[in-house]
Amino acid sequence: MEALYSKNAPKALGPYAQAQQVGNLIYCSGQTGINPESGLVEARTVEGQTKQVLENLATVLSSVSLTLQNVVKCNVYLSTMADFEKMNQVYGVMFAPHTPARTTVAVAGLPLDALVEIECIAEATP
Repeated sequence: MEALYSKNAPKALGPYAQAQQVGNLIYCSGQTGINPESGLVEARTVEGQTKQVLENLATVLSSVSLTLQNVVKCNVYLSTMADFEKMNQVYGVMFAPHTPARTTVAVAGLPLDALVEIECIAEATP
C-alpha cells in the first residue's frame, strides 16, 4: 500500500491521504470543490463545485499518470438530492464518453458547507 499526494490538489482537511494505491487500484479520498490555489470552496453552485471536484480528482489521479477515464467506481455525496440533475449534467460531460459505476446519496452535511463531494476508485493498467 502506498499513500499518494499531489501538491497541485487541495490539501487534506484531516489525517488522511489524498489516495492510496493497492496493487493496480487507486482509492481516492473524497474531494470537495476546494480551489487548490486559494484553499476555499469558491463556486456557489453545484455545477461549479462538481467541476472543481472532478478536476481535483483528476489532479490526484495524474500523480500516477491516470485520468478520469481510469475510474471504475464513484461515490457521490450531495447536500440535497434536489441538485442531482445539475450535478449529473456536469459529471456526464467531465467523464464522457466513459461511464464508471456510481452511487449517489444525499447526506446531512459536507465539510466547508460544500454542496457535493466525490470519491472514486481507479485502476492502473499494467
